[in-house]
Amino acid sequence: MTNHAIEIDIESCSYDREIVLANVRLHVPPGQFVGMIGPSGAGKSTVLKAAVGLVPQVRGRVTIAGRAVTPGRSPEVVGYVPQVETVDWHFPVTVQDVVLMGRVSKMGLLPWPSKDDKRAVAAVLERLGIGDLAKRHIRDLSGGQQQRTFLARALIGEPRVLLLDEPTASVDIKTRDDILHQLVSLNRDGVTILMTTHEVNTVAAHLPWVVCINRGIVAQGALRDVFTSDVLSRTFNTNMRVVTDAETGGLLVAEAGAHGPFAAAQRPLGVGSNQAPALSGVAAGGRS
Repeated sequence: MTNHAIEIDIESCSYDREIVLANVRLHVPPGQFVGMIGPSGAGKSTVLKAAVGLVPQVRGRVTIAGRAVTPGRSPEVVGYVPQVETVDWHFPVTVQDVVLMGRVSKMGLLPWPSKDDKRAVAAVLERLGIGDLAKRHIRDLSGGQQQRTFLARALIGEPRVLLLDEPTASVDIKTRDDILHQLVSLNRDGVTILMTTHEVNTVAAHLPWVVCINRGIVAQGALRDVFTSDVLSRTFNTNMRVVTDAETGGLLVAEAGAHGPFAAAQRPLGVGSNQAPALSGVAAGGRS
């Protein structure tokens, strides 16, 4: 019997004979909230797709909640939220229609939703703060509303594991924080969450466990073990700097190359100047 909600032991993942990931070993215990970071093209989305059977060629083993995953078959215990950029927003469906798609496996043989199905949709939409949008067309929603709609579709199936691909991309700061707080609430209810993100400082501020990936696992573990200048520099193939916010104790990350905000530390600041680099001042008193 497995002790992990997610077990990925992959030699390689391929699309049309092109290997996009190699030697990925990722084990996530039940109830964990994991953030996966890495540069564009690193394979973050491919890891999630492999976990729901959407990668055609996988050499290795993927298990979700003790159930083996094979290409073309997604385990019912998983809720998956893809990047919103992959969705056809002109498809003529309402928010309610989209969410009901996530409940098909529980709807029985009848081709139309029951009263219980509609009540379940209303409940999950209310939980996510979009209960008044049930009859709206998905193309008429804001970015944050679209994200919540697809999160609702994943949650209506009552998943034990939730996989999210860039769930806070292209939304404003307030919406991002609202989505993250909702995810934290779900995690506290026992849902295991694995999400990808490009927002490194958002991960640093909120998530306890981090996976760094660049066409393979670079590092994984507790936040303060993984968020080091060395690990992040190897992950993103550029010089990165990690500093501690003196007020909050949180970690802040920035590029430290010749053109990054820490570049001032690598060149003269002016005759007789003892001024620290600008971001150091921000890190000492700001919040992420």
